[in-house]
Amino acid sequence: MSYKILLFDLDDTLLDFGANEIDSLNKLFHQHGYTFSDELFGVYDSVNKQLWTDYENGNIALDEVLNARFSETMLKLGKIVDGTDWENQYRELLGNGYQLIDGALELCQSLSVSHRLFVITNGITKTQIMRLKQAGLYRFFEDIFDSQSIGFQKPSKEFFNYVMGHIKNFNVSEALIIGDSLNTDIKGGLLSAIDTCWINRKSQKCSAEIQSTYTITSLAEVCDICDR
Repeated sequence: MSYKILLFDLDDTLLDFGANEIDSLNKLFHQHGYTFSDELFGVYDSVNKQLWTDYENGNIALDEVLNARFSETMLKLGKIVDGTDWENQYRELLGNGYQLIDGALELCQSLSVSHRLFVITNGITKTQIMRLKQAGLYRFFEDIFDSQSIGFQKPSKEFFNYVMGHIKNFNVSEALIIGDSLNTDIKGGLLSAIDTCWINRKSQKCSAEIQSTYTITSLAEVCDICDR
């Protein structure tokens, strides 16, 4: 199969969101006079993941995820804070973080010569564009598709229908989705009949229901698939 249109997830596919998240949270809590500990991160992580799951399942709006995660986290610790204010500060910190996954810059630079590259992300428009620019990746992508702008999130068919409808001369047989998440990237590909490449760096257990066209463990292997 000859792939010409590459749809890249961003967080934990090209950019190391985990490292950026920890660094940004540490700075945020420090600014408010709190020591950012493993215990505090555990509380935040639990609240944040549940809110994002509710959003991806269509149960709540994106604004509720963003504006409630810090207020709900601190409420569990007996503190009342302005969740929207904390979110705005966190968003600025996050937007200034652009830790690259090993090999991401070289891969995008190489593939952009012979392929059409796009970003598909459930992230926030302004934040993701800022991070792409600071990481030096922005120039390699023909367009950026994000759930905030589209109004739907991966893995919904509505998200991918929008993407396919807004890429000039899109041909599904020439497209490949590349991402680290079975539940958003790979499932979205299955629902939209687009081939997928799952980057399984952490040796996660495969799913019987969500089968990827290809499974790899590092970005370096993407070129081998695209050149077939």
